[in-house]
Amino acid sequence: MSEKLFKNRDHAFEELCKILPLDEMDQESWIIIATSAGAVPIAHKLAKKLNANFDFIFTQKVNAPKNDECEIAIITETEEIVIHEELMKSFDIKLEDIYEKANEKYQIDIKNYIKNYRNGKNIINMKEKNVLLVDEGLNTGLTMMACIKSAISKGAKSVAVVVPVLPNVTISDIESIADDLYYVKAPAHFVTIDFYYDELEVIKEDKIKDIIIKG
Repeated sequence: MSEKLFKNRDHAFEELCKILPLDEMDQESWIIIATSAGAVPIAHKLAKKLNANFDFIFTQKVNAPKNDECEIAIITETEEIVIHEELMKSFDIKLEDIYEKANEKYQIDIKNYIKNYRNGKNIINMKEKNVLLVDEGLNTGLTMMACIKSAISKGAKSVAVVVPVLPNVTISDIESIADDLYYVKAPAHFVTIDFYYDELEVIKEDKIKDIIIKG
């Protein structure tokens, strides 16, 4: 099996800085958006390095019936939904049932997150902006695909994705809709995100809220 790639998120950030065209990026204005709680420390550091605005996009998983480990869809706070169609067919789930569950997640969970973490304010304005979506890694890419759709629907000028590690099979999916994809490693036989880190501490709610509100 593959060895650990990163000591922690700080190390992952350092490795990302080695492969990012920072000098070129520094010539433009960016909005940096974390796409998961674990991405917040990396995304926030990158925002500071590029002197960019920072925000967090809230998402929720829709899991397969009686299987909390299997996500079949993702809904974002801009109400964009991405569905894993193969799994939907495998579990024989109706499309309308997925949309109903996704709407429930939006109305209850996401709206609550927006209220608690961003004081009820909408996500940062992305219209005609260069948007950099950041995560600590991708497992399936479903969440990132949904976040890319959100940025596009909000009129982003360009959308780039930055992740330390992702499955090799996910690259083509991301590149098909994002303008750029930057990553350190893309293992052919991907395990899980935490497998590639020596340490991956849980990011507490207070830390996320503090960074989002205070920047």
